[in-house]
Amino acid sequence: MTLASIVRAYVGVIRPHARAELGWFARQATLEAAIRNAALALNSRGKRYSHQCRLKKIALKRALSVLLEEASAMKRARDFDGLFSLIDVALQPIPGLGELYVYDTALRIGSKLNLFPEKVYLHAGTRRGARALGLNARVQVVEIKDLPSEFQVLEPHEIEDVLCIFKDKFTSSPQAILPAQAARRSWCG
Repeated sequence: MTLASIVRAYVGVIRPHARAELGWFARQATLEAAIRNAALALNSRGKRYSHQCRLKKIALKRALSVLLEEASAMKRARDFDGLFSLIDVALQPIPGLGELYVYDTALRIGSKLNLFPEKVYLHAGTRRGARALGLNARVQVVEIKDLPSEFQVLEPHEIEDVLCIFKDKFTSSPQAILPAQAARRSWCG
């Protein structure tokens, strides 16, 4: 599978679902409602995101409490980096919440605040994708200019999605992935 075909599959099949989900967070009645759904990793159907099912309920409830206390500070965030840092620091004391949870939570709350990443944040899944593309995967973020030209048509959070969802396609032998298969995959963020 070429990078161009991966991007086409993402744009044609996965992007509409990802945008709808982020749009749902943006349309929450209040920031507190968005924080609640993001902290509990709940999607628009009220179900926990499949890639976050292993998180313990106690950790999610603690995260909810901590993040609600930070709501005023979140409103003052000027950009996604600031929001991400605020959430990352606030959640550090809670065991069992990894970097994917922090990123996903920041992206969902950021959607409500209209704050989106300007760089690609790496976590376990996206690191594998970045490494497979020959990028430095030991960093927390990758600049857009450092990514393959095929990715330049995507937003940074969409590139994060592509790196996570298609991580195994970057190094495997060329084999077609059907758009229906891509749509069934869990949305990574």
